[in-house]
Amino acid sequence: MSIDNQFIHNISAQLDQFKKKNKGVYNFRCPYCGDSQKYKNKARGYFFTSKNDLVYKCHNCGIGRSFGVFLKEQFPLIHDQYVMEKYKAGLTGKHRNVSKPKFDFEKPTFKRTVNLEPLSSLNNSHQALDYVMGRGLPLDKLDQLYYCPNFKEWTNTHKKTFNSIKNDEARIIIPLNDKTGNLMGFQGRALDPKNPMRYITVMLEKDAPKIYGLDKLNESKPIYIVEGPFDSLFLENSVAMAGSDLDPRSFGWSDYIWVYDNEPRNREIVERIDKTIGRGDKVVIWPRGIYDKDINDMFNSGHEVKSVVESNVYAGLEAKLQLNNWKKI
Repeated sequence: MSIDNQFIHNISAQLDQFKKKNKGVYNFRCPYCGDSQKYKNKARGYFFTSKNDLVYKCHNCGIGRSFGVFLKEQFPLIHDQYVMEKYKAGLTGKHRNVSKPKFDFEKPTFKRTVNLEPLSSLNNSHQALDYVMGRGLPLDKLDQLYYCPNFKEWTNTHKKTFNSIKNDEARIIIPLNDKTGNLMGFQGRALDPKNPMRYITVMLEKDAPKIYGLDKLNESKPIYIVEGPFDSLFLENSVAMAGSDLDPRSFGWSDYIWVYDNEPRNREIVERIDKTIGRGDKVVIWPRGIYDKDINDMFNSGHEVKSVVESNVYAGLEAKLQLNNWKKI
């Protein structure tokens, strides 16, 4: 059975009054015009062969179609199968009445990941683990940080950044992921406290925001915006500004609170807090009696960070008054 005859057979049950008249000729009621409205048994639609091609013609409305176009207009799903069968038989394309099928394959996307050993898997004597333990970082968050023994070499496998990998060094990798967990960039934190380049930030996507923690957020809860990635590990549902300015409105967040470092003598921080209040945003103003510079240090001094933060959130005029008192400390 030819491909055309096979597909005529496939659709015959769906064509009203369908019957085979003689070899290569089929008759049924026209699906375009509905055929005679007066005589329900009258059928004036025909399949027949013309110049070696199967065609359709209605002797009521006069419409004419190739068999392929008829299928496309009346039975689009079956038409796709028909085109594929014609293609497999080499009967599509130039000088054929059936065009080649369109193969619309979505380009596969691959999620970038860190592909390094997380700090949580290192043994207790490891230098990287010794460093974060010395900082007092939460043990249940160490699977979010990674150890890189050769930072320059590893960085160049993601993005050509260093012309030379001489004097390479080990660093802790802080991944900057988007909401889906795709790696947008990363920070490398030096293990040597005397290293003048404590942090090196490398972005893999040009316009991606330099923010840590997007993939861990619950946007239905209040979001805390802190200054450093390590600080964010001590405060639930927080993100960190990885050395950049952040506009929360660009993410569509409805409830967010700024948490700056506790440095009332730092003019830049004071000005940033003042601008934050001026925009109408909520901000934490640290109370008297806390002298630690950041959340990490506060935790290590024994403060209940979550409670202190939640008790000192201000906005508007009250925030202005609290800022004026704080910067006098």
